[in-house]
Amino acid sequence: MSRLEIKDLYVEVTNDENEKETILKGVNLTINTGEIHAIMGPNGTGKSTLSETIMGNPHYHIIKGDILIDGESLIPLTVDQRARKGIFLGMQYPAEVPGVTNTEFIRTAMNAKDSDHKISISDFIKKLDHTMKTLHISEEFEERNLNQGYSGGEKKRNEILQLMMLDPKFAILDEIDSGLDIDALKIVAKGVNSMRSDHFGALIITHYQRLLNYIIPDFVHVMMNGRIVKTGDAALAAELERVGYDGIKEEI
Repeated sequence: MSRLEIKDLYVEVTNDENEKETILKGVNLTINTGEIHAIMGPNGTGKSTLSETIMGNPHYHIIKGDILIDGESLIPLTVDQRARKGIFLGMQYPAEVPGVTNTEFIRTAMNAKDSDHKISISDFIKKLDHTMKTLHISEEFEERNLNQGYSGGEKKRNEILQLMMLDPKFAILDEIDSGLDIDALKIVAKGVNSMRSDHFGALIITHYQRLLNYIIPDFVHVMMNGRIVKTGDAALAAELERVGYDGIKEEI
């Protein structure tokens, strides 16, 4: 079992007025492999800041606290080093990369993850074909440039394709349901559910309970004003749907 720990994390950013603003204000969270966690909360409360900080985006400055994987601090590590430790970020707005095909990108990433055990072309193609069929992705995606000209749904499915191919210890999935119709949502959920095992854990950031109808979380956390204010099981997401965040505020 592996463990991802966020300990008393305070994070600041420089805003548009060139002023420093503290976004995360003492976040504590532990995720073990074998667990699916969901974070819900109002806009601007720090959910995406948390995901970007875990992955090592230099725009976010840690002023206190730590992030550890299996007891080792991630703070000194670069983004690529964190990825090699087993962290994957499914981005809310995946970047377009002209001139680099999906196939090239995924195979390069897989080989960079473990340079001592590079995957053979035949094994790569076999795994890619199987994964694309699971996600209902057509063969033309193999030679399309990474995210270039993709619809929102295609980009999100492509993020899950990368997740399944790279097989990390922990995935942080930032609003993977944003902009998806119900059919695309079910396909994305199918991909995430296929990853469930004792060797995989996930943190899902979402606004909507509907995603959690298809990916049933073990834990649901409510984030407000830069910290986690309430934790429960999947029933907490249904409660949020019923009473809203104002209803939760009255309880804390």
